[in-house]
Amino acid sequence: MQDKYIDIYCERTGPEYWSEPVNAVTNLSFIIAAFFLARLISRQAGGGGVDRLHLIICGLIFLIGIGSWLFHTHATWWALAADVFPIIIFILLYTWLALRRFAYAPVWVCIIGVLLILSIARVVPMLTGFQGGSYLAALAALIAIGGFLHFFRSHVAGISLLWAAVLFAVSLTLRTIDLPLCGYFGLGTHFMWHIMNALVLFIVGRAMVLHGKRY
Repeated sequence: MQDKYIDIYCERTGPEYWSEPVNAVTNLSFIIAAFFLARLISRQAGGGGVDRLHLIICGLIFLIGIGSWLFHTHATWWALAADVFPIIIFILLYTWLALRRFAYAPVWVCIIGVLLILSIARVVPMLTGFQGGSYLAALAALIAIGGFLHFFRSHVAGISLLWAAVLFAVSLTLRTIDLPLCGYFGLGTHFMWHIMNALVLFIVGRAMVLHGKRY
């Protein structure tokens, strides 16, 4: 049994592998989301073949589930890295693709968009102490890009990104109140973060597969 472990969620009661069973098992929602997105990708392939970037998005959703499972079972620093890195890559890649394939933005705009995401993720924790800066950056990107597409371009993907933003805002709230409510609800609320985020990732992934034209 490990002597040192990371304890940052309400459900964990010790270093044991199954100390966060609900947080661990609910990561299956990401695997399910990836499965249904893979089916959609296969159906949409047609004569042009499968878009490899769509497969990468689907694969990242799968890896997010695996990485989060590892962290909520092992609770070590290497497991935390396995949890965080696929999420960061997904946020940055999707921001690029959304600007490029939905808004038809030039490469330099896509670069600025990605750099803004990285800046927000870096600055927010420094100014506020809130460690979910990358998630606030992702939420800002969903609102900004979704709003631009819906209100200024009448792009069908815009409403999907805006709905995803609403769900993600609720999900982020549930993640944030996990520890503050721990004394009242021992299970915590982090498991709902997994379930709702899987839905968010499926919504944005579906929008890209259906409406993200190769550019």
